[in-house]
Formats: sequence, C-alpha cells, structure tokens
Amino acid sequence: MTLTASARLMDGTALARRITEETAARAAAITERTGSAPCLATVLVGEDPASVTYVRMKRSRCAKAGIESRHLALPAETGTEELVDTLTGLSEDPAVHGILLQHPVGPHIDERAAFEAIAPAKDVDGVTVHSFGAMGFGLPGFQSCTPGGIMRLLDEYGVELAGRKAVVVGRSAILGRPVGMLLLARDATVTYCHSRTRDLAAELREADVVVAAVGRPRLVRGEDLKPGAVVIDAGYNPGNIGDVDFESASARASLITPVPGGVGPMTIAVLLAQTVDAAARQLGGSA
Repeated sequence: MTLTASARLMDGTALARRITEETAARAAAITERTGSAPCLATVLVGEDPASVTYVRMKRSRCAKAGIESRHLALPAETGTEELVDTLTGLSEDPAVHGILLQHPVGPHIDERAAFEAIAPAKDVDGVTVHSFGAMGFGLPGFQSCTPGGIMRLLDEYGVELAGRKAVVVGRSAILGRPVGMLLLARDATVTYCHSRTRDLAAELREADVVVAAVGRPRLVRGEDLKPGAVVIDAGYNPGNIGDVDFESASARASLITPVPGGVGPMTIAVLLAQTVDAAARQLGGSA
C-alpha cells in the first residue's frame, strides 16, 4: 500500500531563523546601550562526540546572534564537587548572563546537583527545579528550551490548544515533563505516556496533539493516530530518524514536524533568545 503525504510540514528551520534574527537585533541593542554583550557560558564534561558537536553548533549560533560565548571544557574524570564549583563560579560572575551545562555528564556525576548549582537568573536552558516550578505555576522564569521551542512552533501554525487532548510520549525532566506542563498551562488536557503505559496506541488514537519525546525510533505510527492530529516529533535517533514514523504519520496528521528541521533548530533559537532575556534583566532595562 502506497501512502500519500497530506500533512503540512511545520518548518522549524525557518521559524528559528526568524527568532534568531530578532534575538540578534535585541543583543545589539543591549550591547550598544550597556557596553556589554550578552554572554553564554557553556560547560562540557568529557569529549562525547555528539556533545562536542552540539556545543560547537551552539557557540557558532551565538556568534551569529551577537552573543559572546565562554566555553569551559572539563576532563571526563571531573567529579560532582568540581563541576558544582565551576557552575557556582559562573553563577557568581557578573560578566556571564546565561549558563548551559551540556548533558549528559556521565554516570559518576550527580547531574541534578550540578543543575541546581546554576543560578535561576542564569538558567537559560531551563533545567533547574526553580525553572520547572515556574513553568508549572506560570511564573516568570526560563522554559526548558526544547519544550519552549515546541510551544512557539504550535503558536506559529495557529494550533488551538484549549480543550484539546494532548498526549506526551516521554517523561524526561528536560523535555517530556515540562512540555506537558506548558501544554496544561494553555488549557490542553494532558496525558503522559511512558514505558509503563499499557496501551500506547489507544492513547494516541484519542489525541489531538501528540508530542513524541522518548528516544525510540519510529515508535509512533500513522495507524495509531487520530485523523487530523498535530504531530510534534521531538525525538532524535542515529541516522536522522525521529520517534515518529514520518511516512505513515504524514498520511494521517494535519501538521507534522520533520526530522531534521523541525524541533531541533527551535531548541537553539530559544536558548539564544533566553540568553538575551537574561542579559537584559541583569544589565537593566529591556531588549
């Protein structure tokens, strides 16, 4: 059986480009007004090839947006105490406005302790308990970047969320859980699915919006989707494969994100935008 794609693609690359252009203009205004450019500090433990690539990409985007970047590469044997001390020092440095700890950091490190060493005012990646609480209660703070990017994509394409059923597949602390909270804040009815969910297909068939964020290639199939559903693929697996079976899902959905070019570019765009937000607050005034 040949499937014909009918879903409209949600172009994260184009939206991210526009957000980054706006961010660059705001960064330039801050620099001109204060004499200080927004600064993002990136911290990397070890030399995991994927992490090295991600950090290099983020630093490159910083340069294009007029954001200074300070990179700290720590050896793989770095322990929790040393990493916490490094992040605490960056939190106390007035020349640094945002901090990104590239994760994962290795099984020998208490990742949560490391995240909590980041001052909330500089948590532009939205990884601390403070940021999660702010997202949950709708208070000022920084969103986790990938969930924040997903919400901007939904807004860009005019997806109505109030009263709709949203199913989030995955419950990680930096993606699944926070995106569910952000959807709930927009009056969606949210269901979390995960490895212990008994009948994932039954849950998906009831969903108006699906966010796949579990890291399992092609887990979400078209035959399990409600016709006309909006499908956000936040998974990334080797070979540029997402958590959604794109071909079959495209024949069933009304809107769908591609992999690559959907959620991925939005993550970095939100990181840069939140770094400029942080700089504006710390340096005084708005941007």
